[in-house]
Amino acid sequence: MSRASQFTLAGTFFGAIGIVVFVHASQRSEKALMHAGVIRDYEQQRVKRERQADFEMQKALEEEYRKVQTVSDGGGGPASQQDAGTK
Repeated sequence: MSRASQFTLAGTFFGAIGIVVFVHASQRSEKALMHAGVIRDYEQQRVKRERQADFEMQKALEEEYRKVQTVSDGGGGPASQQDAGTK
């Protein structure tokens, strides 16, 4: 085998090995990023469930308080103040 063919063979061999290593590393990093996305989604869903539970609890408390107490809407708008002044 001539020197040129040996260099060509070696270059091709190492080039192929380099490509395989690069693709493997790229796939690993993509897999890690995808896994991190799944973990982030789980965390967002957990936070959303907590907020929904808090909202439901506050809603139940409001309903309970409305049964016990007389609640007005505040009525602090300009129309109610004018009505109060004319009476």
